[in-house]
Amino acid sequence: MHELAIRTGFLGNFYVFGSFVSGVPDPRDVDVVLIMAGSFRLENCPQESRSLFSHAEAETRHGASVFWLREEGGTDAAIREFLRVWQTKRDGTLRGILEVA
Repeated sequence: MHELAIRTGFLGNFYVFGSFVSGVPDPRDVDVVLIMAGSFRLENCPQESRSLFSHAEAETRHGASVFWLREEGGTDAAIREFLRVWQTKRDGTLRGILEVA
């Protein structure tokens, strides 16, 4: 998935959440958040990478829940807040988060 995101030429950051990064011996899910450059346009995306930008198709093809947003208008503080919300579990504890470089 990371390689497919890189092929777009517009990947800013790639984060992985969920039990995949929790140390659970048999992780059940992978949650991915893609931060794309503000100039990213899906219609200009390579065909092989487009499955990342459809939640249902990403789940089927890659076994992951993929969420994405553009940096446009998003300050570092806004992106940090977005990640904080995704990282916080219902009980208020934080789940693991990993940035893939």
